[in-house]
Amino acid sequence: MKGYFGEFGGIFVPESFTPILEELEKAYEEAKKDPSFQRELESYLKDYVGRPSPLYFARRISEDVGCKVYLKREDLNHTGAHKINNTIGQILLAKRMGKKRIIAETGAGQHGVATATVCAMMGMECEIYMGKLDVKRQFLNVLRMELLGAKVHAVEEGSQTLKDAMNEAFRDWLANVQTTHYLIGSVAGPHPYPTIVRDFQSIIGKETKAQILEKENRLPTHLIACVGGGSNAMGFFYPFLDDKEVHLIGVEAGGTGTGIGQHAATLNFGIPGVLHGSKTKVLLDNYGQVLPVHSISAGLDYPGVGPEVAYLQGIGRLQAAYVTDDEAMQGLIYLARYEGIIPALESSHAIGYLLKQKHTFLSSDIVIINVSGRGDKDMNTVHEYIQKKGGL
Repeated sequence: MKGYFGEFGGIFVPESFTPILEELEKAYEEAKKDPSFQRELESYLKDYVGRPSPLYFARRISEDVGCKVYLKREDLNHTGAHKINNTIGQILLAKRMGKKRIIAETGAGQHGVATATVCAMMGMECEIYMGKLDVKRQFLNVLRMELLGAKVHAVEEGSQTLKDAMNEAFRDWLANVQTTHYLIGSVAGPHPYPTIVRDFQSIIGKETKAQILEKENRLPTHLIACVGGGSNAMGFFYPFLDDKEVHLIGVEAGGTGTGIGQHAATLNFGIPGVLHGSKTKVLLDNYGQVLPVHSISAGLDYPGVGPEVAYLQGIGRLQAAYVTDDEAMQGLIYLARYEGIIPALESSHAIGYLLKQKHTFLSSDIVIINVSGRGDKDMNTVHEYIQKKGGL
């Protein structure tokens, strides 16, 4: 069915949203076939974002793990994360549709910064919804957004995190749908958003495939990426879906335990449900209510996941794993100490998985980890964590 990935996906929104989603889908389908749109997108990705991002051979980590480990350096993009790949594409779509105002949700703030960045570049009005808790723990990114000209709304409802920010953004969009484009940051939401965001982010995997073939003359055995909503993971994995010999591993936030409200590991513990306009896996209680979640990483603090990610897990193409807050922090310190790279806490979950599983890899394996963002934004959280632990 159109807009579905197996049983997941679809459009579960009020009827008043239907015309704007149809408009967006039509604009996107036309843009995909328009050489001038593609040229403009490629130009911005190259000259503004700084693509292609490097595929870096992590020599010291490779020696420690016992196989070849490469890092896809999305942290080196302009604004410091993979999020800019999608915001460039969607801002060009919004301009194509004649929209003058952009809204977005953000958790860790990287999507908010990337949205504020492209709005400043295009001269568009920008408003960002961010949970009050995330505003506090990601204040550096809030300052960046405001410096770029965006208005940041601190959402005080619910858990005051990403889910609640997305709820408020949907309410705004419903009230201002004629003039406003909702620039969703992950492969979540109603059709066509999961497809649009995946396609714009698939530049990560396309580059990775070409780069590893040039360096090693063969495909990797493992791709590892963190998963919250799933945009960096789907962009990384998508060009490899038909390469069955490549093992795809999505690493979720295990938080502080497996109890209610202690984690955000939706693929591991969620069930089918509807969240933010699509059917996917969701962390729900016995009454169908969305459960509270926790992660030391604001960008993974989400009770759902993109519908295509849920589908890939369901058919066995993607392995879902999770690491705890402590293991993610160990991954951050490990990458910093071994390679001189400080990753975002989101990306640190993927590094934490590698560290946790390092004795399971064969010497012939080639592992590529998507370092989806840099860790500047998380230094206050890291500092607080180290203080509580009494030092490194």
